Amino acid sequence: MPAFSQRSKDRLATCHPDLQRLMNKVVERYDISIICGHRGEEEQEKAFREGKSKARFGQSKHNSYPSRAVDVIPWPFNQDDWQDCDYFNHMAGYIMAVADELGIRIRWGGDWNMNRRTSDETFLDMPHFELMD
Repeated sequence: MPAFSQRSKDRLATCHPDLQRLMNKVVERYDISIICGHRGEEEQEKAFREGKSKARFGQSKHNSYPSRAVDVIPWPFNQDDWQDCDYFNHMAGYIMAVADELGIRIRWGGDWNMNRRTSDETFLDMPHFELMD
């Protein structure tokens, strides 16, 4: 049975209770790792400079506390998997289905406009999930 590492638990603990509830339910049956919850100013600006985020500090849902966004990867994971859209699509589909079951409204960074297609996005942030306002 999948389970979070202590590192994933610590990162998830910085997130909104709905994201914690969602990801804890997902990991019961789908192996995932939490790579980011709350981001402070230095970490957010670094992500922006490196092109990993389009948002400056204060513009990202990662910047609130608790974080209204979480970054998740399927596990196991290696560096080549960053380019494997199918790997992320499968995970995202599962997470979105569980969110729907729990009544949690989220948006995935692989489908910002929520039309169920990744091909029309100009910026793919495949690990990113955020609460809808």
